[in-house]
Amino acid sequence: MRTSKRRISGISGPERDTGPGSRIDGAGGLPRKTGVSLFIELFIGNFWDLVKLNLLLCACALPTAALFILGLLGFFTNLAYLLSLVAALPVGGAVAAHMFCITNILRDEPGYILKDFKRKYLENWKQAAPLGILCAVFIYAQVFIWGPLIFGGAGADILWLIPGAAFLLSFNMVAPYVFLQIAYIKLSTMKILKNGILISFMNAPRSFMGAVIGFIPWAAFVLFLPNSAPFTPLIPVIAFSLSWLISLMWVWPIVDKQFKISETLRGRE
Repeated sequence: MRTSKRRISGISGPERDTGPGSRIDGAGGLPRKTGVSLFIELFIGNFWDLVKLNLLLCACALPTAALFILGLLGFFTNLAYLLSLVAALPVGGAVAAHMFCITNILRDEPGYILKDFKRKYLENWKQAAPLGILCAVFIYAQVFIWGPLIFGGAGADILWLIPGAAFLLSFNMVAPYVFLQIAYIKLSTMKILKNGILISFMNAPRSFMGAVIGFIPWAAFVLFLPNSAPFTPLIPVIAFSLSWLISLMWVWPIVDKQFKISETLRGRE
């Protein structure tokens, strides 16, 4: 009996199930670590590379964030918001390069962070630029939705919080698949978006776990404000790399198997 399969652009072959965060490329026949033990090994062993990646990403996002904060403070509000979206053009390429370097860490692939980040950024920033602007719009919208609740200002409207939470979860589930395709695969943006949505929801349990667990550091920071405020300097130092490392431990095996990335890279060596 023939089973039906949903067609996804650029994907071939069935997905082979792997444990959360399992290394795709093992070394020396040693048992592959998974889960928490793998995370600890990767985080400690690659800590300074993760810091470098975080600083590079924040440097690319600093202009748009600064302009948005300027608008929030009431300085040239409308103009500042508009310019902040223009300044978000580099963000998409930076996110794709950031995820590429983290997946190299997951693959235990030797590399040079600055060189690899720069190369992937220059390769993909034009295609990723509109997605960087969409990311900025998404983050700004989340600030407006959750800000009153977090900072104790005007009462938050539950009618906005519910769709805001759903949108936040959906974004975190789909975004890794989109930016990993930009980093590794040559497809049109529309096909990448289609693939990202389909793969995310076809692998909903892992996508959900990657989105939720990867968001835990941010949720903990927000929930424990103002007590967590002293940890604010860690955001530009390690927060984004920490969050994406956790998330990609769940998501990367899916992308790797669906698109045969490691197999293709090995074939080029």
